[in-house]
Amino acid sequence: MKLEPDYIADYNQSQLEGHQRKLSYWTQEVATAEPIIQKLIDFQIAIPSWALGTGGTRFGRFPSGGEPRSLEEKIEDVGLLHALNRTSGAISLHIPWDIPTDADAIKQLAAQYGLRFDAMNSNTFQDQPDQALSYKFGSLQHSDPAVRRQAIEHNIEVIKHGVALGSDALTVWLSDGSCFPGQLNFRKAFDRTLSSLEEIYAALPDNWKLFVEYKAFEPNFYSMTVGDWGSSFLYANKLGPKAYTLVDLGHHLPNANIEQIVAILLHQGKLGGFHFNDSKYGDDDLTAGSIKPYQLFLIFTELVDGMDARGMNHAKDLGWMIDASHNVKDPLEDLLQSVEAIQLAYAQALLVDRAALENAREANDPVRAQEILQDAFRTDVRPLVAEAQRRAGGALNPLALYRQLNVRQQLIGERGAKTVATGL
Repeated sequence: MKLEPDYIADYNQSQLEGHQRKLSYWTQEVATAEPIIQKLIDFQIAIPSWALGTGGTRFGRFPSGGEPRSLEEKIEDVGLLHALNRTSGAISLHIPWDIPTDADAIKQLAAQYGLRFDAMNSNTFQDQPDQALSYKFGSLQHSDPAVRRQAIEHNIEVIKHGVALGSDALTVWLSDGSCFPGQLNFRKAFDRTLSSLEEIYAALPDNWKLFVEYKAFEPNFYSMTVGDWGSSFLYANKLGPKAYTLVDLGHHLPNANIEQIVAILLHQGKLGGFHFNDSKYGDDDLTAGSIKPYQLFLIFTELVDGMDARGMNHAKDLGWMIDASHNVKDPLEDLLQSVEAIQLAYAQALLVDRAALENAREANDPVRAQEILQDAFRTDVRPLVAEAQRRAGGALNPLALYRQLNVRQQLIGERGAKTVATGL
């Protein structure tokens, strides 16, 4: 389904008077309004191909109908999201589910929707039907060098697909680890994983980055070979300047101070990017900002401060991607909500009075520091986000227009009620 520009223009016109009334305070009273709007226009968040279908658990899955049946339809769905919010201008693919049969044709299709290809993602955490050797006991850490070789070659294949599509990064997430004490030699697992990653790193083109993702638990519950930001940071340092840590917000133990982790990684020049989601208990993969919006704001506060200190481009120098998947929402509605939550947190972080905050810190005034942060967090920046979307050609309220157009029912009509997206 392709969204006609007239639909957006007509919808915005019907909402314009109310929007301008809310925006007038910002444009008349706040000197930083225009720079913030421009930063929001520039800021793009990649959509993962696997989030376009309904997620699920080991107990079951409840597809919503109209899910994308091919890579082409996944691109169409991300193009629809981007048309609505003008902030979803990239798609992140997962191999082997998203192998293009004709890379040039896929690039042309993506260009028609104004999309680029974000980081490529390998998969050595599952066995595929035509796979010679199993990853049951690990991939890059496996005791059998033949299994390690298979996993290495898969990652190199993913890089080649990414080169053909114009991507410039590879994300490696490993489920490697152990479920029981004594099952694994930790030192050997570390060394084998490092050696395997070194071969993958050597295959990177000069302009590429390697993102090493970590996770505290699941599917292995006693140990994960890349189990926390420290182990990822260690691998990235040993690999070289093209290797970075990738932070998935759900991949931490409960109550981890993610904003501090982000600040240190950024300060050390080893933060590569993000997988945005939210959680109540663990790796819940819920809608970004739905459970802990203040934490998301605090993370962006550290990001803005750290990027500015290093002279980084907010829109281009880190990888921004959603990684959510669950059972009870329309996947496209969830993605629209996640993108908006990320935009809101970013805009609020841009409002923080940095000089006043630093003065409060140096004066050891925690009360004043808290007031400065919470003043920005409690500010309703929705008019700024809506204005950025409008100026970029998107809808003032993407979710409302999505529902007004009854998009899901249209997709079901085109694709069928029983379609299930390829991938997770």
